[in-house]
Amino acid sequence: MNSCSETVKVEAIVTIDSKGQIILPKDLREKASFKPNDKLAVAACEKNGEICCLLVMKAEKLETAVSEALRPILQSIVMQEEKTT
Repeated sequence: MNSCSETVKVEAIVTIDSKGQIILPKDLREKASFKPNDKLAVAACEKNGEICCLLVMKAEKLETAVSEALRPILQSIVMQEEKTT
């Protein structure tokens, strides 16, 4: 899996409107390949019980990353169960 930690930078400053919505600027949406109706996953980092950082990614990329991370663990569990039965 490729890492995106090479560069971390502020891509945009956005405002939350009165409905609680955030508009991502067009150039940022294009750079991130976000299209209308894409499902986005929002992950949060907490410090002292408060959210201090949000990460937004396409839901499909999160699903792929979780699957890749869990596959070896699940295979190991299955192998252990097969050995004990």
